[in-house]
This record gives sequence, C-alpha cells and structure tokens, in this order.
Amino acid sequence: MTEITREAMDYDVVIVGAGPSGLSAAIRLKQIDPALEVVVLEKGSEVGAHILSGAVLDPVGLATLFPDWKDKGAPVTTEVKEDNFYMLGASGKVRIPNWPMPKLMSNHGNYIVSMGNVCRWLAEQAEELGVEIFPGMAASQIVWDTDEAGAPRVAGVVAGEFGREPDGSIGANYEPGMELRGKYVFFGEGVRGSLSKEVIAKFDLSAGKEPQKFGLGMKEIWEIDPAKHREGTVSHTMGWPLGKNAGGGSFIYHAENNQVFIGLVTHLNYENPHVFPYMEFQRLKHHPMIADLLEGGKRVAYGARAISEGGYQSLPKLSFPGGVLLGCSAGMVNVPRIKGNHNAMLSGIAAAEAAAEAIAAERAGDELTAYETAIHEGPVGKDLKPVRNVKPLWAKLGLMGSLAFGGLDMWTNSLFGFSFFGTLK
Repeated sequence: MTEITREAMDYDVVIVGAGPSGLSAAIRLKQIDPALEVVVLEKGSEVGAHILSGAVLDPVGLATLFPDWKDKGAPVTTEVKEDNFYMLGASGKVRIPNWPMPKLMSNHGNYIVSMGNVCRWLAEQAEELGVEIFPGMAASQIVWDTDEAGAPRVAGVVAGEFGREPDGSIGANYEPGMELRGKYVFFGEGVRGSLSKEVIAKFDLSAGKEPQKFGLGMKEIWEIDPAKHREGTVSHTMGWPLGKNAGGGSFIYHAENNQVFIGLVTHLNYENPHVFPYMEFQRLKHHPMIADLLEGGKRVAYGARAISEGGYQSLPKLSFPGGVLLGCSAGMVNVPRIKGNHNAMLSGIAAAEAAAEAIAAERAGDELTAYETAIHEGPVGKDLKPVRNVKPLWAKLGLMGSLAFGGLDMWTNSLFGFSFFGTLK
C-alpha cells in the first residue's frame, strides 16, 4: 500500500461536528481561556446544513453559555404558549389533559426554534471568540498515538480527504487531506457517528451498559394558511398510524412566520418487518387533524435523522485516552420530553471545562474523568435519570402500559427522587 504523507496542524482541542454540542464546547473553551487554540470540523457545506430540526429548546444550555442570550439576538424568540397531547385514532383524536403529567413534561419556558439557525448563530459567536471553523471538512479517520506505557490514545483526526474509491482504495483524483492534532479530541458527530463508533469499539466503552436503542424521525417544514397558524403552540401525538407493534409518536410545532414543523418518530424495535417509517409519516399527514392544518399550505423543507433513545442506562463510558463523546454521539436524548439539544449543549460545556482545567495543568492525551463525573452528577444526569425507565417500560409493556407505569415512575422520581422499579434493563 502506498504510504500517505499528510501535513499536520496542532491545536489544543479538535472538535468533530458543528452541532450544538461541538459549538458549545468551542465557545466555552474560549470563554475560559482565549489563548486556547480550538478548531471545529463540519462535514456540511456550512454550519447548519445538516440540521433540519424544528425543535422545542429548553434554553438551560444556552443560558449557561450566554446569560444575556436574548440581548445578543439569539434566534430563540417563539416561546411556547400552549402544550397539547393527543391520542390519535384512524379518524379522530382524544385530548390527554396536562394535569396528570409530571412537571418535567411541561414546555413552559421553552422555545420553538430552528436548530439550524441556532447553530449558525452559535458559530458566529464562536468565530468572534477566535474559534476556527472549517465547514465542508469531514473527519474521515482517527489519528492514533500511544502513551508512555504503549497504550493507544486518540491524537487527532484526518480531515479534508477526498477521492477514495468505494472499496477504500485510492482513486485517480485522491487528495490526502491533513491531520488535525489536539491535546484532546471531542466527538460531537451525532447519532452513530463513524468515528465515535470506532472509538466506542476500540476502548469497549459500552461494556456493562445497556444496548443503545434507536428511532427514526421524519421531519418537514410547512408554510400554512395564516388563519390556521397558532404561533407558540406545541402538539404531540401517540397512537395512529403506528400500530401496537410499533412505538413512536408525532409532533407539530407552530413556529414564527406561519411555519409549522411536523414530524413522526418511529422506534426501530418494531415487530412487523413491513413497517415503512416514511410511509407511516405520509399516512399521518392524511389524518383529519393534520390534513386540515396543512391544506392550502406548502412544504418548504424535509429530511430525516436517527435518534438515540436508550437514555441513561445506555450511555457508554464518555471519556477515553485523548478525548470524549458529546451529545448524541453518546446518546443524551430525554425520550419522554423529546429533547436532546439542551443536554448536547451542556455536555459540550462540561467537556470544555474539564479540558481547559487539564490543559492548564499541562496535561494532554489522558482521560478527562472530570467530564464523566460532571455528566452523571450534573444537570444532564439529573435530566436523564428520572426518566430512565420510560423507554424500558414502553418496550416491555407497550404504549398504554408505559403511559400508566411510566407516568407513575416519573412522578415518584420527580417528587421523591426514587423509583418503585429501580433501574430497569
């Protein structure tokens, strides 16, 4: 095999992924020490290009980074005014009252946002602080090194490599890219990122943890008739079109400018092999409640993404020699709240603080164990642990059983800090 020679650039911290976790980490590093050399790699053509997300954002992470985020002009302006839950049948719906639901399920104080726009704004703040952001630069492989004892550690990544053939061989127009080396490398690739998977396997980070579970979210952005638009309204549904052997639910968020964000999440443990999540989403849009909303409107964007749904029990070990896993690379989505962006941002902040402390102590390439502790004992752990049994109960008991016992479990965790069920596998 031909030896590949690459140029190398050295940084204090290399961050893979310009999503909410990676950008939050970069900003926090520069807030702590402006002299730190920080680079963020983004595979999309621009920051936000791969983020089609109409989301309800808990602003806790944003407020931790920028207490004055409103004055700074963050694109977070549509506060939730109304919170609805429905159980759908083929031709009708039943409203589920809000009062039996635990407080953590309330969207009071949250905002309907485009996470693409939020990430573009975060990138602007990061660049103003001196962070280098390289869009259109996918990280294609890990740069490995060894410590003094000869054990492997992550030393950086290869970025900007182009021209490999489908079988991995070097093509005629091959460009080798360059090595971006860091004292620490943060992986914020999102769900099942290729480098994150390699790191998890290499260091056996999932040993002793529950298997990760996944869902598939279909999403669309629509411009609708202004007469039907109710800015600030959030609706979630369960039931139809997914049958008893396929879990999931839909969301409808009324954003600004007469836009609605609509989507369907299908849990990927369905029993019927003929379930087709895309077509289930198309069926959903023909339900009378949704068809009436969309009639006369225009779809302006669409896409899909995977969702990590295992929650607290499925978090792998988060730190390893030379780096950490951030956000959805680890799986920090709060499934009943259908929220993960706030935890992604908080994970980036915690990783930045651990790395800045280590670099100030003249450490490099070791394990940031303080980050692991901060996640489990800090706000991310406090968000995920009380809902840890909701997904296992849904898998074991189905929709109705999970509504009853999952709700009870969330209430006891919220009120008393314990669960009748302990921690379910």
